[in-house]
Amino acid sequence: MSNTPTHDKPRLKTSAMIASIAGENQRTESAPFGHALVELAQQRPDIVGMTADLAKYTDLHIFAQAYPERFFQMGMAEQLLMGAAGGMAKEGFTPFVTTYAVFASRRAYDFIHQVIAEEHLDVKIACALPGLTTGYGPSHQATEDIAIFRGVPGLVIIDPCDALDTRQAVAAMAAHKGPVYMRLLRGKVPLVLDEYDYRFELGKASLLRDGNDVLIISSGLMTMRALETADRLRQDGIDTAVLHSPTIKPLDADTILSEAGRKPRLVVVAENHSAIGGLGEAVAHALLAGGVSPAGFRHIALPDAFLDAGALPTLHDRYGISTEAMTASIRNWL
Repeated sequence: MSNTPTHDKPRLKTSAMIASIAGENQRTESAPFGHALVELAQQRPDIVGMTADLAKYTDLHIFAQAYPERFFQMGMAEQLLMGAAGGMAKEGFTPFVTTYAVFASRRAYDFIHQVIAEEHLDVKIACALPGLTTGYGPSHQATEDIAIFRGVPGLVIIDPCDALDTRQAVAAMAAHKGPVYMRLLRGKVPLVLDEYDYRFELGKASLLRDGNDVLIISSGLMTMRALETADRLRQDGIDTAVLHSPTIKPLDADTILSEAGRKPRLVVVAENHSAIGGLGEAVAHALLAGGVSPAGFRHIALPDAFLDAGALPTLHDRYGISTEAMTASIRNWL
């Protein structure tokens, strides 16, 4: 008899470090950001695309193929990228700038702050690999990007859930006057919100489903996980509401206060970001300032730590942001 242990799940390969966040058999769309930008650029000749050697890995190559004369490859120089984008905006263009979230938030922060935000320029920054969406360790895991950018005056911050959210956010970003930072889901992006009669609106949260026992307030891919968690909790007779908050700044405090105060429920904030300085702290502040006291308050987020490298499914379980881990946490809290 073999002593080799059996596993319920197949052995993960190295490719799982950069795997899509889509679940098995889940519907996806390919490069929703790139295709939405091309569609928008057909009506907006002022839109240009700029990147720092990462067009293929931020889906901006779709735009580059459609409008090569409006595409600018700045090389591996993120500070130059942001400075040049500010200059383009001053000349009347609307640059959509892409790189990885770690490079924008850590390496180019001063240029975004001084060149773009202080001048309130029309630069739209879309950054891939937000939070824990890569297994390549702290050098590429932007677990603190929202915390870094929330303090920048006038900078709008968006954390879309899926392909629909991303597509619709592109047009809203372009229509907004001023700088915007969007966490970018790239490649094969899950599609879930089309089942909920959802439409992205800048600065607005959306109640996707109602429930009497738990209210999950979430952003980004964690809204997808929240919806999955709600389905699993229903099997235990736990009625769960999901409030999607794709705009982190400005936060839709009115809707959050209304939903949190409407009935006595456990409020759970779920985010693909450090527990420090993100959506959880923003919601907690809004509740306290608004005088709303829910039946309880809990936070599902990444720890205040440098995270491990490894396969994404393993890391999501380890750090509590998988559907299984999220479901177990809420069951224990109840």
